[in-house]
Amino acid sequence: MAQEYILEMVNVTKEFPGVTALKDVSFKVKRGQIHGICGENGAGKSTLMKILCGVYPHSEYEGQVIYNGEELVFQEGAIRQAIEAGIAIVYQELALVPQRTVGENIYLGREPLRGKAINWDALYASTDRLLKEYGLDILYSETVMNLPVGKQQLVEIAKALSENAEVLILDEPTSALTEREIDILVRILNLLRDRGVTCLYISHKLEEFFRIADTVTVFRDGEVVATLPIQELTEEKTVSLMVGRDMTERFPPRTAEIGDIIMSVRDVRINDPNRPGRDVIKSASFELRTGEVLGIAGLMGSGRTELVTSIFGEYGEVLDGDIIINGETVTPAHAREAMSLGISLVPEDRKLLGLVLEQSIIKNISLPNMDQFSSFGRIDKNKELHQCEKFFHSLSIRAPSIETIVESLSGGNQQKVVISKWLMSEPKILILDDPTRGIDVGAKYEIYKLINKLAEEGVAIIFISSELEEVIGMSDRIMVMHEGRSAGTISSSEASQERIMSMATGLVTKEN
Repeated sequence: MAQEYILEMVNVTKEFPGVTALKDVSFKVKRGQIHGICGENGAGKSTLMKILCGVYPHSEYEGQVIYNGEELVFQEGAIRQAIEAGIAIVYQELALVPQRTVGENIYLGREPLRGKAINWDALYASTDRLLKEYGLDILYSETVMNLPVGKQQLVEIAKALSENAEVLILDEPTSALTEREIDILVRILNLLRDRGVTCLYISHKLEEFFRIADTVTVFRDGEVVATLPIQELTEEKTVSLMVGRDMTERFPPRTAEIGDIIMSVRDVRINDPNRPGRDVIKSASFELRTGEVLGIAGLMGSGRTELVTSIFGEYGEVLDGDIIINGETVTPAHAREAMSLGISLVPEDRKLLGLVLEQSIIKNISLPNMDQFSSFGRIDKNKELHQCEKFFHSLSIRAPSIETIVESLSGGNQQKVVISKWLMSEPKILILDDPTRGIDVGAKYEIYKLINKLAEEGVAIIFISSELEEVIGMSDRIMVMHEGRSAGTISSSEASQERIMSMATGLVTKEN
């Protein structure tokens, strides 16, 4: 008879130099259930998953992991051993080979053979069956780089499903998915549960637990604070367990005084640099005032990121229309020129576009601001340290020191490093592209308070988010985009999720 619990963590402790990532972690996971794992960034969730998947061998942590009634004792480099034991993981960061096909990626390293050669017919036939079995509308022969990010995430999930795992670990699986793709994932998870597969589901989107999870374990500061059936939890109770205090409000109150227009974007048309002859922005217009938070909402592919990145001089060419800053028409050709105009951009993908992961916190913060503490080719190290430490402390970056390598930081603290380096440039216009993506509610709230503080100081802020509740809660006005066009601008007081979605899907328009 199969045991009730497929996984049991017993007093698991994992330490890094100067940091205890996990401390006496103990909880059980029932077979054939969806078990949610939540906690603030740095709470220890990812460290535990790496132990389960063999990234950290048994010699590097204390305690026991019991799997199917026996202790897991992975040796160095035992990731394949974990997969063979029936444990598969889908990481938040994609690990696909962009130039290869969907089928090649799913069976990479374990291709079916005919003699000593790869049996391509068998590989693609197996891929086709897998995609159809789970209802994934993806062509097995499509090159991965040609797929949108959401479908690439589904390819990652299909790759894990192909392992026929008993335990499937999903780390922030919906961070890049559209609502329709999330519905597909929910259907897949319910199907897996019906088949007896156990899922460990990590997410910062608490509403997802109440949609699919049976049980939730909450982490705080490397320790388990509760493991409860979903029926005994609410979002408010879950948040208070995560942060160790009651959070009476989701968004901090705004007190900024909105001033004069600092930027006008009028009917701009922008080309797609990756597809000559195609306009990625067909016609977009908005006005931005000092001390204002202007939200930009829209479905994936609506052109939100392409618009602001082009304004920053780092994407497409403005073919028609005007960008006017302080009454002067400008066309930034690159980021340095945009910075000279007082514009800074916190990009959507912090790891790819915002950070040098193998460098320290101080080097990342100072990198675009070297002119502030260098002259005649020499860097004033003391001045660099002093300037960077101000942001290290004021933004409460959690790390052993300012010399800590950025790659070792949690997602929320990495985001604070990105924001720090652009705040050092003293922007008049700050563009934030999905700044809270993949970070926890506590870190989100800190970023919300920072946004409000900057607005109070007169900074004009453009705020993009995929979460409509966040756009409404943080913005003074909201410009909605639909298929590369402005669908209209509304005040936050007249905004609702339903109204924004109607505009984003083209059902309703409102004049600016």
